[in-house]
Amino acid sequence: MKVFFRNIHLYLSLAAGLVILICCFTGAVLVFEKDLQEVFSHYRYYVKQQSIQLPIEQLISKVKQQYPAAKISSVKIYPNAERSVELGVSIPQKDNKGQGEISKNGEQAGERKDKASNGQLAPESRDASNKISDTSKGLQGNQAKQQPPAGAGGRATHTAYVNPYSGQVIELYSYRETFFFTMFSLHRWLLGGDDSIGKTITGVSTFIFLFILITGIILWWPKNKAILQQRLKIKTNASWKRLNHDLHIVLGFYSAIFLFIFSFTALSWSFKWFNEGIYAATGTSAKQTEPPHSLMQAGKKRISFDSAFVAINKAVPDVQYFSLRAPSDSIGIYTATVLPTGAAESAADNYYIDQYSGQVVGNLKYKDKNLGQRVRSNIKPIHTGSIYGWPSKIIAFIVCLCGVIFPITGTIMWLNRLKKNKRKQVATTNGKTVVLKEDEDEED
Repeated sequence: MKVFFRNIHLYLSLAAGLVILICCFTGAVLVFEKDLQEVFSHYRYYVKQQSIQLPIEQLISKVKQQYPAAKISSVKIYPNAERSVELGVSIPQKDNKGQGEISKNGEQAGERKDKASNGQLAPESRDASNKISDTSKGLQGNQAKQQPPAGAGGRATHTAYVNPYSGQVIELYSYRETFFFTMFSLHRWLLGGDDSIGKTITGVSTFIFLFILITGIILWWPKNKAILQQRLKIKTNASWKRLNHDLHIVLGFYSAIFLFIFSFTALSWSFKWFNEGIYAATGTSAKQTEPPHSLMQAGKKRISFDSAFVAINKAVPDVQYFSLRAPSDSIGIYTATVLPTGAAESAADNYYIDQYSGQVVGNLKYKDKNLGQRVRSNIKPIHTGSIYGWPSKIIAFIVCLCGVIFPITGTIMWLNRLKKNKRKQVATTNGKTVVLKEDEDEED
């Protein structure tokens, strides 16, 4: 029976091994993305605390002065007085007023030239390869999709990091131009797009990986206690063949459950049926509660971001961050996404603010979502290993590195077995008996 499972394990691994290696390597790179970006681009996220912060609308005005074509769709604020303010900005590659092409980090060509001559380019602008940035939801494929106007329900194409005390634009950049987006695109689509063959290949390979892991555990299962002890520790003083064998077998056992979880959750981005299955299994619906509308008032203008921020800050004072999105039309509402202090990143709450009265007119809290929606919300932090902070991230990183070496060690084991079988065949042909040392060849 084990011969049957060994053949399944082998041929599935040969078919999907390279893609699995790529996905595990890029996954390991992406585990500490947010942590690394704050280390290598600390200037972008942190500023020197001063006495008074400028109003949000004044920060928006400062951005528009530097980038007249910019349209602001959202504002993200942290209670930490040393954090910069993040503005979601939509800027066309070429504005309609002939102001020049926007460069990779959001600067106009003329501005970039002037800054270069004065030595004022940020470190990240001088070395684009060192750019590290946030994961941007909804950015898919190699080419940005046509964006509706920001401030009218559009999704930001850039993020402006602004000093809340001076109004200085620290950096305006697009995540799509960064190193981490390349890793993300390779991890998810093999550098293709959301509708590319690369997405299909990674999805199918991930699905195959689940069967590889199951058959691997079946093959690992020991016949007796003596073999069990051998398969729970690496024999470091053995030959390189035995060491390679132990790296594959022993590390495979310890990491299998985690790799299974990471692969299983990855299916939610590859197959529609997987997401539908979550709601079917929980007996719930994916349909979100319809948000309320603003009550139009004759002659009254929309409230500012500042007024909306005051309203949400009063309603939910103790949070990790506030994120405000502007109304999409005359009856739309300000949507405030807040992450309560101590809550996991997947447990954000939404509050809705009337754009004319400035009153909080509704909310959708994480705890009020149905079971299927809560499960789906936790897929990403489970998959990325961020669900329990640093401890789970460290586990995810180590397990992903193991996932990189398994296709390599497995291929070596396969080649060694081919050589072993060839020697047996030659010995049988010559009528000789050959005894092979156990520590030089993988166990059956």
